[in-house]
Amino acid sequence: MGLVTEEVRAKAEMYTGDEICREKTKVFLKEISMPNGLLPLKDIEEVGYDRESGVVWLKQKQSITHKFEAIDKLVSYGTEVTALVQTGKIKKLTGVKSKELLIWVTISEIYTEEKEKITFKSPTTLSRTFPVSAFIVPEEVEPAKEEPAKEKSSEATEEAAKEEPAKEAAKEEPVKEAVAVKEA
Repeated sequence: MGLVTEEVRAKAEMYTGDEICREKTKVFLKEISMPNGLLPLKDIEEVGYDRESGVVWLKQKQSITHKFEAIDKLVSYGTEVTALVQTGKIKKLTGVKSKELLIWVTISEIYTEEKEKITFKSPTTLSRTFPVSAFIVPEEVEPAKEEPAKEKSSEATEEAAKEEPAKEAAKEEPVKEAVAVKEA
């Protein structure tokens, strides 16, 4: 990891464990104005971010290949992904490749110029631009907790019991509709 020196590691925020690392990855992507689904890594062992230098690294147990369905693209993420980040840009990216036709192309830079477009660049300066929406994962929202049902008072229960026969009778009788016709 060329960008991740001992000095950078000493100053960085570091997290270990898959769940907290996934959460922190989404947080740092949001901080730099990148879509939250850009790094869909699994079994993350370590995430580090040095805000001062902009160095970020992620380590996962094994390489993964992810298909971004919206753009029909395969992307490979190595066991170590490193980058230099700033708002709207990820530079000096390592560990990420995209399949173009029959070959895997290294991705070295990602940037957003407009809120709707994201561009991926290779070291050979080839680039592809896609809609940002292809890399956004809906946020998981915790379901609202239901309030316990309030018990009805005995008076309210008696009122409801009296109203039931009236409701039943109303259902049985057909409703007649009146139409007024005005003669000229």
